[in-house]
Amino acid sequence: MKLYLDTANITEIKEIASWGVLDGVTTNPSLMAKEKGDYKKILKEICDIVKGPVSGEVIGQKTEEMLVEARALSKISEHMVIKIPGTIDGLKATKILAKEGIRVNMTLIFSPNQALLAAKSGAAFISPFVGRLDDIGNSGLDVVKDILNILDNYDFTSELIFASVRHPEHVRQAALVGAHIATIPYSVFIQLIKHPLTDVGIMRFIKDWQSR
Repeated sequence: MKLYLDTANITEIKEIASWGVLDGVTTNPSLMAKEKGDYKKILKEICDIVKGPVSGEVIGQKTEEMLVEARALSKISEHMVIKIPGTIDGLKATKILAKEGIRVNMTLIFSPNQALLAAKSGAAFISPFVGRLDDIGNSGLDVVKDILNILDNYDFTSELIFASVRHPEHVRQAALVGAHIATIPYSVFIQLIKHPLTDVGIMRFIKDWQSR
């Protein structure tokens, strides 16, 4: 499973990239709003660090607005992927962009039916928001399973991004069901490597070595 970092913070991206496990980055308007500076320059720097897929999201709600923004964002780097919301206008924009060779990450997906339409429109990536579904009492994991089955049934080339990750258990679930990608917040990335028994083991080894 590929691991993406869900952030626009350069410091966080450099840190996780230094681990040697980072495959890509996803951003959104909320994450970009937290960072200072020109957002296109920030996206360019992220692309230069990651050298893998970096998602930048459009703000426009109408197809033509999305297309203008998407084409501009795609020129930032060969690594840019354009996040388009799962709406009717979003489907129209995705179909056009896919024909132009611009990769789309269809975002804000909450049902298998939305994912099916996203795949048929030519989206390179499909992002079901698992945590948000869990928040309202639905099973985000079941939605992911259904989407994976649909993609497999018809040999779609779209990759599923397990999004809205809340905790390490979500990452474990994503890996077990065969999600192609999980996009993970920085705090959860840190939790993935942490375990109290690892810390205790290191302390014991050091103590035993110092006692010889």
